[in-house]
Amino acid sequence: MSSLLWRPSSSRLKIQCVSHREPILRRSRFLQTDSEATASGNLKKDTWLFFDSLFPITLFHWDPRASVARFFENSILDNLKDSLKSLPIEGAEIISIEPRNKDGGAFVHIRYAANAIPDEDPLNRIEEIVNAEISKNGGVPSWLGLRPRGRAWVVRGRPYREDMYRFASQYVKVEFEGPDVHEEDLWRTLRPYGRIVDITAPTPVPAGTLRSSTVFFYNLRSAAIARNVIHGEALPTEGGKITRLALAFERPLKAHAIRDWLTAHPRIVVPVAVFLFGTLTYTIFDPIRALAVQGKMMNWFDYREYSMFQWLERNAFQRLPFGRRSVDTAPPAQGIWKDREEAETAMRSYLEDFPSTISFIHGPQGSGKTRLTDAVIKESGRDTLVIDCAELSKAGSDTRLVTTLAKQTGYWPVFGFLNSINSMLDLISVGLIGKPAGLSSSLDSQLKQILDTVERGLVRVSSSHKQATKKSEKVTKQRSEEQVHIAEQRELEKVGGRHDGRVDVVAGTGPISELGIGDEPITSKDRLGDPLPVSHPQPQKASNINKSREEIDALPIVIIKNFATRSGANSDEILTALSNWASGLVENQVAHVIVLSDNRENAKRLATALPSRPLGYIALSDADRDSALRFVMSKLHESGYNKDVTSQDIELIERLGGRANDLELLIHKVQNGETISSAVEERISRGVGELRKSAFGDDSDDAKSLPWSREQVWVVLKQLAAKDEIPYFETLVEFPFKGDDVALRRMEQAELISVVAQDGRPTGIRPGKPVLKWVFKRLLEDKVFKSLQDIYLNEKIIATLESTLKSCEQELLTLKELGSQEKPWFGSSATNERAEYLLKKMHAAGVKLERLEKENSALKKTLASKPT
Repeated sequence: MSSLLWRPSSSRLKIQCVSHREPILRRSRFLQTDSEATASGNLKKDTWLFFDSLFPITLFHWDPRASVARFFENSILDNLKDSLKSLPIEGAEIISIEPRNKDGGAFVHIRYAANAIPDEDPLNRIEEIVNAEISKNGGVPSWLGLRPRGRAWVVRGRPYREDMYRFASQYVKVEFEGPDVHEEDLWRTLRPYGRIVDITAPTPVPAGTLRSSTVFFYNLRSAAIARNVIHGEALPTEGGKITRLALAFERPLKAHAIRDWLTAHPRIVVPVAVFLFGTLTYTIFDPIRALAVQGKMMNWFDYREYSMFQWLERNAFQRLPFGRRSVDTAPPAQGIWKDREEAETAMRSYLEDFPSTISFIHGPQGSGKTRLTDAVIKESGRDTLVIDCAELSKAGSDTRLVTTLAKQTGYWPVFGFLNSINSMLDLISVGLIGKPAGLSSSLDSQLKQILDTVERGLVRVSSSHKQATKKSEKVTKQRSEEQVHIAEQRELEKVGGRHDGRVDVVAGTGPISELGIGDEPITSKDRLGDPLPVSHPQPQKASNINKSREEIDALPIVIIKNFATRSGANSDEILTALSNWASGLVENQVAHVIVLSDNRENAKRLATALPSRPLGYIALSDADRDSALRFVMSKLHESGYNKDVTSQDIELIERLGGRANDLELLIHKVQNGETISSAVEERISRGVGELRKSAFGDDSDDAKSLPWSREQVWVVLKQLAAKDEIPYFETLVEFPFKGDDVALRRMEQAELISVVAQDGRPTGIRPGKPVLKWVFKRLLEDKVFKSLQDIYLNEKIIATLESTLKSCEQELLTLKELGSQEKPWFGSSATNERAEYLLKKMHAAGVKLERLEKENSALKKTLASKPT
């Protein structure tokens, strides 16, 4: 059944093209009649046609195809109008053509005589006639200009020419204004426009809302045609009632569907988001960070390393009165640091081979570890990365620690604030999914991530040097070949093997000039005799050795300074991460690794990380007496110190030993006007105060936090005040250590003592610094302090002796209960021998106990006496 539009008839053809930019807002009255009366009394009928595939179907608001097709809109509509001018229908005229751009077609309103089509189904007949006429005229025009595939469809409902942002989709919602339409009837109505995938049954809806079904078309074009052709059609239902169909496109995804799904499935979304974020970081930022590490090591970002700045500095800056001047540092006097020669030789030997282990340089503070390392590295000229553990330990938080490590290694960019945000997101995810999402990472994982990226940067540095070396070798080889070629040409000229025919042409020597001798190439057959010796570069006999040497020189050097277990709160995490990373560098032969530490004890963590290979130990100690004295005298002479140095001054200087820090402090004070005696005395007095606080604590509560007892440090201190070195194991097995070496290790780390090792085994104990021997002696001169510490020590020993006496008495009572045994004819009984041993032990303990109590009584009198 068609819907007819009543309009006044017109005797002439009327074409009205309505652009999509001028939406149709006028209202038309559609009546359920088949004809209308014209002024002349003739009956006319109106019909709407929908032509598809004229334009691209718009999928979204910014679809670029719609913008392109807009340029061809007028020509397409004109072609369509021309194709419909001569319809074989009586009285046919085109009332209007209205483009439907977003649905890819156009509505055409035609009017014809009422008796023009005496058919039972005039709508299908009109559709056939129009399609036949269109095909005869070349088909429905298309915006792409390709083979036409569109056709005309009779509008069986009423045109719905809305201009809202509702774009076509394969899902068409069919609302029923009346009783529900059976699925079979609905399929039969919509199937002519394209294949249908599925039809959903109507579902219960709230009161006042129309029931509906959703039709899923296989093709988007079919859905667009059905929407524009069937909308408004009335279908008969059971009971003789009429149901009007209202069609509308339905979005495949509802508004906020993605957001709603993501929020409804956090157990899936959160892990996937974490994975994608990690992948993005690894893909984008890690190569940038590795490049930044390479740039830091190769001084890309240091303007002072560029040749232009160096030229300006030499030729401009240094000539200005305020320009920078290069300071010439005089080399140290010969023989002052001769004890460093073995260490330098060992370090050079380590750097001249492929890295197979870690070089561990240990020595007390001021022993010249950094100076030695800087000198050897500067001599090698290789790229160096320095990591200072002391700076890392000063970081108060994990974020600052990561930032400091990134700054030292050139790791950039670093987003330290993200870890705090990720921790907060983890707390939120616990509430959503019951467990953390894993966004935040621990300190160990952050350090490992940075160090792994730095390792890739080190590999890039090595590869860059290797490529530069190959390029240089190639250039050198080309130059050498050119020199050889030039030498051969000169040899040919000397022996007459080369002749330029152009000379004969110019000279005009008759037939010879016409022959043009010399134009042909010269070969070795043209030589008149044996060639003269030419200086060819001889191949190097040790080419493989040189190649290996070049590969070694391309490796960077990593220096880890201040590697100590007492660095700070996060020292364990820092040292463990650096140890594992350093072992990986040498195992993969990525770089040479040099670790600087104050004592040998700190090497245990490195040995654990590299269990299959022994560490390369390089020990540095204080300078000997003669070297230290020459060093002080040389520096004082350079500073203009003109006073005579007496034997007493020399004796005072010797008290400082060979520790460079103490010697430099002495030189500084003397240069500022102090005497040698006052400077040395001030150093010893200051050492006494520092020793009391660090070794014994300010009070009993402070002493409990120390990793050793007061009695343990007092025993060692008294012995070292009298001797330069005491036996290690003898001290370890005696009271108050009783085999516990933890206290001795902690004293060594605190630089109170220095453990002397031989063949990897400790043999002796010395003061941590040479000046500490005199500090110990000065502390023993304090009678009150000495008496107090002796009393504490004696009380500990007395308590031990009393425990021994009680245990002996208890055992004697047990032996008595066993009863006396008859004395055998040979030897003595076991109980009698044991009793005699216990009695002797009790006697010795009693004598010692009595002696210690007398000492305590005398010491207490010293405490009670007034100081003089």
